[in-house]
Amino acid sequence: MPGVVYYAAATLDGYIAESDDSIDWLTQYDGGEEDADPMDGYDAFYEDVGALVSGSVTYEWVLENASSWPYPGKPFWVMSSRELSAPEGQDVRFGGTFEQMIESAGDRKLWVVGGGGVASQFAEAGLLDEVRVTVVPVVLGAGKPLFERRLPGPPMRLAGVVPRASGMVELRYERLPA
Repeated sequence: MPGVVYYAAATLDGYIAESDDSIDWLTQYDGGEEDADPMDGYDAFYEDVGALVSGSVTYEWVLENASSWPYPGKPFWVMSSRELSAPEGQDVRFGGTFEQMIESAGDRKLWVVGGGGVASQFAEAGLLDEVRVTVVPVVLGAGKPLFERRLPGPPMRLAGVVPRASGMVELRYERLPA
């Protein structure tokens, strides 16, 4: 089902990155999705994604840390007013409106890849349809929060829980109609 989904990993205490934007707590966690049902894991989710959007910090982190561009063949929007470069041959777009981003996903989902600020902006505009959080059993005590501010509107509805043998748990929430 098309819509805008914020899909991220977070610690037990609600952080998506450390204060210095490091996610070593996640990349070094010995627990991935190896136990995931193929119809319910990341690959199945990604197949239903038509376009992606992130903030500049997430975008720059991906450029610095990925051995190759991890999102080929799909429009990737970067919400930034800064001048940034794009990987050669990739469909990376800078700026744009929410409507352009959603339309570029076609009949699939627009994935808010990272940044509590970006997810908060979509929520404030009434455009965030779903939140998927993989909770990792790690506590940081401080860092970058899952959301930067309180979400407007009614509470979200729990739509699913997927426990992993690793100790991670994926929580799926849907926005209730206003």
